[in-house]
Amino acid sequence: MTDAPVLLIERDPDDAFVTLTMNRPDKLNALDLDLLDAIDTAVRDAQKDPDTRAIILTGAGRAFTTGFDLISDDFEMDTEAWRADMTANCDRLRTIWSSEVPVIAAVNGFALAGGLELMMCCDLALAAEDAMLGEPEVRHASGPPSLMMPWTVPIRHVRWLMYTGDMVDGREAERIHLVNRAVPGDRLMDEARRLARKLSRIPGPAIKFAKASINHQQETAGLTSSWLYNVEAISSLHASPHGREWMRKMRDEPLKDVLAEREAPFRDLD
Repeated sequence: MTDAPVLLIERDPDDAFVTLTMNRPDKLNALDLDLLDAIDTAVRDAQKDPDTRAIILTGAGRAFTTGFDLISDDFEMDTEAWRADMTANCDRLRTIWSSEVPVIAAVNGFALAGGLELMMCCDLALAAEDAMLGEPEVRHASGPPSLMMPWTVPIRHVRWLMYTGDMVDGREAERIHLVNRAVPGDRLMDEARRLARKLSRIPGPAIKFAKASINHQQETAGLTSSWLYNVEAISSLHASPHGREWMRKMRDEPLKDVLAEREAPFRDLD
């Protein structure tokens, strides 16, 4: 008996799009290296396929993804090791951001931390109304790998979410433009497929060159520079005494206990 693949790939029988489903439901689709590499490979393969003109990315079970897997490795590292780790993660996220084939995030359940960055690197995003999105990692002296939020939502909302670690539901995510639309959970995949059909029926070069122009605008405005700065800043944060203390706890203690300790000071404030 073989293990289930960490990424399920399903081609639509009628239109030129594929659905990629992150498939670690027992881990709330936490992003380990196998899953990250599988997504990277699938997106690169889609770009080589002339019969693929749109991609849906979603998660199996109760989550889109809760972010990077915090129990798969020892994260008490120095600045140089963090720089290498975060740069590699940025490269994977950039594969999605730069893909010539548009990527639609269909957000079911949680999209947190690195999982939210993954969603924001997609071209378009739909969320279930009861989905929960946010950057809670600030509460354990951490931060996002790619700094995509300032390129996605107005800066007041960026500061609120990145300073407080608060989460918002799908409806609020739509209101602040973190996602394009919030829909009832039982309609999420139908609406995602409807959007993918629309994109797949538009001449491929039209979206390809439109996206190239939009990405160039972001590049000209400094997206790459902001990502590089963020790698240095968050690497230093992770390697600081406070950052190392939290990473050590995640290595040595049950994750549920660490998260409970992290959230305790905010229970009467959230």
